Order: sequence, then C-alpha cells, then structure tokens
Amino acid sequence: MSEAIDYAAVFQTLPGMVALLTTDLVYADVNNEYVTLSGRRREDLVGCYLFDVFPDNPNDSSASGTRNLAASLRRVVATGERDAMAMQRYDVENPERPGEWQERYWSTVNAPVLDADGKVTLLVHRVEEVTELIKARGGPSGSRARVLEAELYSRARELQAVNERLRQAHAHEREVALALQEAMLPACRQVLHLPAAVRYRPAIGALHVCGDWYDLVDLVGGNRIGVSVGDVVGHGLSAAGVMGQLRSALSAASRVADGPAQALNVLGRYAHVVDGAESATVVTTFIDLDARTITYSSAGHPPPVLLHADGRLEFLDQATDPPLDACPVPLPRPQAATGYASGATLVLYTDGLIERRGEDIDIGLARLADSLSSHRADDPETLADAVLLELLPPGGATDDTALVIVRL
Repeated sequence: MSEAIDYAAVFQTLPGMVALLTTDLVYADVNNEYVTLSGRRREDLVGCYLFDVFPDNPNDSSASGTRNLAASLRRVVATGERDAMAMQRYDVENPERPGEWQERYWSTVNAPVLDADGKVTLLVHRVEEVTELIKARGGPSGSRARVLEAELYSRARELQAVNERLRQAHAHEREVALALQEAMLPACRQVLHLPAAVRYRPAIGALHVCGDWYDLVDLVGGNRIGVSVGDVVGHGLSAAGVMGQLRSALSAASRVADGPAQALNVLGRYAHVVDGAESATVVTTFIDLDARTITYSSAGHPPPVLLHADGRLEFLDQATDPPLDACPVPLPRPQAATGYASGATLVLYTDGLIERRGEDIDIGLARLADSLSSHRADDPETLADAVLLELLPPGGATDDTALVIVRL
C-alpha cells in the first residue's frame, strides 16, 4: 500500500469494547464501541483512573471485580504477558441513575504493548459483555450444567485466542509450544460445586516453555474429586507434548484407581514407554467430600499445602517417592491421608512458584506459607492472584508455574 494506514481510525472501529490504559491504569484512549456499550462519554473516561470510573458495587460486600481485574492488569505490567481472566461478575452503576447498580458479567483479556526494549508502555484492555448469555441460561446460581455451559463459553473464547496465536507463530517455537500447552490444559471449573482456581504462567525467555500441568476430575464412585499437578523435564514443543500425554493418562487412571498411589503406579508404567517422560514429577490427591479426607501420593513433586479452616498450615509430605520412571524396577508407591474441616483450602503447585536459583527450597516453602496465611480469607480466585503476585519475580520466573487452589 502506498498510503499510510490510519491506525487511530482502525482502533476506533475495532469490534468489541477496547481501551488503552497506562501502566498506572488510567484511560489513555477508548474505541467507539467502548463508549457506546459502557454508557459513558469519552471525556468521562480518557484521563481518568479505571477504578474511579468503574468501582465495585458498595452494596455488595462480596464484590471482587476491581481486585481481580487490578491483579490481572498488574500481572501483565510485571510479566509482559497476555492474561485472559475467568468470567467475572462486575456490577456497573447506571450513569443516568446514580446509586442504581446493574448486574453485569464480563469476559476480559488484557495484553501488553511493549517498546523496543521490551518494557510495557500501555495495556490493551479488551472486554466482552456476556450478561445476556448468563441470564438466558438461568444465571450463575442455576444448575451445574448451566454454570458449566457459561464457563465453556469463556473457555471457547480463550481457545480462539490460542488458535489465532498458532496461525501467527509459524516457526517461533516458544509461541507454538505455549499455545499447545494452554490448549491442552483444562479450564477452571467448579468440580462438584467446589470453588476452584487454576493458573499457568510460562517462564520468561524464548525457548523456556516447559511441561507444567494440572488436572481436576470428578472420580467414579462416591462424592470424590481428584486434583493433580505435574512437571515434565525439558523445554519447548517436546515437553508440551509429553505433558499432554501424561496429563491425559493420569486423568483416565484416576477415574478407575483405588487410590492415588495406584494411579501413579499406572502412570509410571505408561511413562516408561513415553520418550521424554523420564524424571517427570507429579503429585495427585483424592478428596472424599463425605469423609472429609485427602489421600495423596507424590512422585518427586513439592508437597501440596492444606490450609485448615482454623488457619493451621499442613504440608502433605508423608508419601513422597522418586519421580516417574526413575527406578529400573518400579515398586508400589506409598500414599498417606489426612482429614480436614469444612472451609479448608487445598493448594497444589509446581516448583516454579517456590524455587529460586541459589536459594534453599525451604525458604520458598516458607514464603508460600506466609502468603497463604496472609490471604486465607480470600476466595480461591483472589487467593491465586495474590500468591502469584507475591511469589513470582516482577520480571517473570525462569521456570514455568502451575497453581491449583480448591476450597473444600
């Protein structure tokens, strides 16, 4: 094209609500659809602090929209990575009737704009309203099927973004591996109506996408669920591929195994015939919601943390064995069990959350314990954001991080 492209005009005509924010979360610009659908004038937005324009509903003591959105935006500033949020309820004040709040639901993606040195200079804040979809299906308090349907819609939107990155990546291995990994990891959902939060953060660096993974499954027989995390040795596409195979194998084994140790025994035999699976680590927990017990087994993985309702912290480290395929002749793996009371929180994670080069692992575990204790009253989504914000280095970690939090 001989004529220069008017990118300002392109921005204004973008479909969907799109805003540009400064790193201080002040509106730098908004497109036409943002103005129309938000019900605000451009002069009421540009130059204003995001949460002065859209605060939480003061009449709802459980409102957490501003906290969750602020955590996502600050995470993008700190890591320089795109962040797709779980669907949020975020009520909005009627601009024509001050004091009247409208129940709204949003699917949000935040992405960085980087300068030539890789520094975040602006944030692209893309918002899609899904209020009508939620209400058409009975709202978030409806049946489990309706809630899952709405969550699947949000996940479909995230997978569309992954597919777009796949088309653009071509020979760029990190982008391809990351997209593959995100597509294979399950979406967060409420297993047996339990609030749960999942997070995956890739490592910094061009080829440092690794094989961290997580899984949450409803188990056959009884009121039980299985929660697992694992870590494959290596980087790039090969590690992401092995990750997918191990996660699928453990998910299937868990549904028919007598306990977590048996599930890991089956996974170990499978890992023996999968190239690249040697020395992978994994921990799996079977939670019996009727008996209020957690049975667990670990193959060389950092211990889960059980944050009891009374604030006491328990590291589940009584059934740890070598990593997968580490022994020439595999032996039956151990398992242990512990009890809990209603309101307890189970936390599983990979070593990227706690390990730092040149630092003893006990320091990282103590740091995790302090963060969990400080935020123990938070819901799982807010707790997950707080833990990542406090434990991951501002510039990003050199290892992948997976995190799963379940409120029991």
